[in-house]
Amino acid sequence: MERWLLVRLRYSGYSPRMPEKRPLPLYQVDAFTREPLRGNPAAVCLLDAERAEEWMQGVAAEMNLSETAFLLKQRDAYSLRWFTPTHEVPLCGHATLASAHVLWESGEVPAARPLRFHTRSGVLEAKRAGSRIELDLPAFPPAGAPLPQAVAQALGLAEAGIEPRFTGRTAERGLGDVDYLVDVGSEEIVRGVRPDFARLGREVKAGVIVTARSASGGVDFVSRYFVPAFGIDEDPVTGAAHCCLIPYWTPLLGKTDLVGYQASARGGYVHGRLAGARVLLSGEAVTVLRGELLA
Repeated sequence: MERWLLVRLRYSGYSPRMPEKRPLPLYQVDAFTREPLRGNPAAVCLLDAERAEEWMQGVAAEMNLSETAFLLKQRDAYSLRWFTPTHEVPLCGHATLASAHVLWESGEVPAARPLRFHTRSGVLEAKRAGSRIELDLPAFPPAGAPLPQAVAQALGLAEAGIEPRFTGRTAERGLGDVDYLVDVGSEEIVRGVRPDFARLGREVKAGVIVTARSASGGVDFVSRYFVPAFGIDEDPVTGAAHCCLIPYWTPLLGKTDLVGYQASARGGYVHGRLAGARVLLSGEAVTVLRGELLA
């Protein structure tokens, strides 16, 4: 006769636990402004190890800001990568400024110590400059080139009968992202441009900078930057665009130190100086959010 042993187990609430993942510090910083909710917002994530590109792109899409920066500490510097909601980009000025601000403000790096970032655009440096942060970035002087008719139409210039004073293109920055620069000759025109973003995104692989001499005191030139191909219809304040604008305006205005105002809805000020093949850009920043990334 077979016998069966029946064992009743009482549920104790125990279940196998997965190893805990350490939350990652995550900040949101408004760059090129001293006022919260102005300038250009960037997310800054401090990594504890290398992460997959797909994961970083997913986080950037989740943040849904023009740029999300990912920092990883190295021996004497940080690696730095930037992602829009849809693409990785080879250079981003405002998210670099935001990254420097976070490292100093959080105490990760002593406030008096300059910073070095290893990026797809080479080694970039940041240092304090009074109340501003100064970035050492590559210059992208525009070379004169005709503006394609389709781009002029997407900007609404052709339809309005606006003939630009200058049109040019930047050199490729590593991922095929060539920007157009268009000097429309009037601050009023810059502020009034209403692009067809869907068409502009089809016609231009990267972005279009629209600029003019400023009609206001204390500002040398104004600009706007449209880059729908990278998932950003209009970027609020763009450091990389000023790597083109400063070389363009320096000889025209005959000045060493320039101040640009990017006339987006949020707006922001960028101070710049041409230094050979480099551009020194500076601006202020303010933290608006601190949190932890759990995903």
